[in-house]
Amino acid sequence: MMTTASNNLASRRDFLKTSALVGGALAVPAFLPKDLYGQEKKDVLRVGLIGCGGRGSGAASQALNADPNVVLTALGDAFEDQVQRSLQGLQKQHPDKVKVTPEKCFSGLNAYQQVIDSGVDVVLLAAPPGFRPAHLKAAVAAGKHIFCEKPMATDAPGVRSVLESVEVAKAKKLSLVAGFCWRYELARREFYQRIHEGAIGDLRAVYATYYAGPVKPMPAPSERPADMGDLEWQLRNWYNFTWLSGDGYVEQACHSVDKVAWAFKDRPPLKAVAVGGRQTPNHQGNIFDHMFVVYEYPEEARAFVGQRQVGNTYTENSDYLMGAAGFGKIQGWAAPHLKGREEWRYKGPKSDMYQNEHNELFASIRSGKPINDGEWMTHSTLMGIMGRMAAYTGQEITWEQALNSQENLVPAQLDWKMKLDFPPMAMPGVTKFI
Repeated sequence: MMTTASNNLASRRDFLKTSALVGGALAVPAFLPKDLYGQEKKDVLRVGLIGCGGRGSGAASQALNADPNVVLTALGDAFEDQVQRSLQGLQKQHPDKVKVTPEKCFSGLNAYQQVIDSGVDVVLLAAPPGFRPAHLKAAVAAGKHIFCEKPMATDAPGVRSVLESVEVAKAKKLSLVAGFCWRYELARREFYQRIHEGAIGDLRAVYATYYAGPVKPMPAPSERPADMGDLEWQLRNWYNFTWLSGDGYVEQACHSVDKVAWAFKDRPPLKAVAVGGRQTPNHQGNIFDHMFVVYEYPEEARAFVGQRQVGNTYTENSDYLMGAAGFGKIQGWAAPHLKGREEWRYKGPKSDMYQNEHNELFASIRSGKPINDGEWMTHSTLMGIMGRMAAYTGQEITWEQALNSQENLVPAQLDWKMKLDFPPMAMPGVTKFI
């Protein structure tokens, strides 16, 4: 990303919109044996999308590009207007592969279950992250292969639920591919493989940046329609509420956190401390707009993740790795670079990591060799939540504390007419760890 001052709305979002349109130029994997679940043979794989926003629509487009014999048959979202907007866009991009009839367009709070029960083989989970644990549990219970967007939860009870679903998915031999897209980018794969093979010696420290413009700013209270209930208002502005998004650190900077986890071979950190707060007014939301988290690893290694989403500020999305025998650097979108026992810069082919996720998902289904990203994708999510806990409370939070936290952010029951209060903005030193 750029390293200049910017007030734009998260350039990553623009990239996502663009990547959804480039499928025709991407290579499609060879058509592999038609073995689904290792039993039933099918030529056509039917896909259902849950969460019809920009990321969900992009994921659906990439799924349709990933295999020559895939069709989209069901769409579901809390809001009908989102469903129809997504459907119209996908029909323009893939007129021969979108087979969604009116009765397979679902809206409302139970739309996710209706999509799962509609006869699909693969589900794409792209609703707000607060719903991810419940949606994943339902999809796994129904025996569906899954693309699961990041992050996987917004609180520790959700994380524990996801870990349980991951084990069930393994037992059922279901493919479960995570939306932590950098893991599917060829240059980063080679970079981290070299790190793990000792190219810069033992890893001592990682500094990761996620400095960006604001994403989905919260509208002023005066913009709320008089007849709009609390739940709809919060869902329409989901990014600004911790129970739905997890905060910007968990929902956006989780990519940087995931790369830290990757660098340390997915070993959990011992503990974390953090600072953070809210500089710009957010009217009725309750998320921070900046955090700086320090993770401690065994043998005195450290990882530092800086996140800011404030307009007219310096922007950067980079990774700096320091080892006992050299350093590694991925500066923005530049080719990864290592300087240690030997100097190396990635010169291999470029690829669309968002497309690669789906290429590998559908290839794994066809081959009967399921991918399961479940454990590491959930641990990366917990690392993000752990950092938020440390920032919100001002306390040192251990991995065990984070995993076993009893703070349940997501309401057990939802109704369009309910009064839905949410916690006030956290105050470090006052907000308690639960």
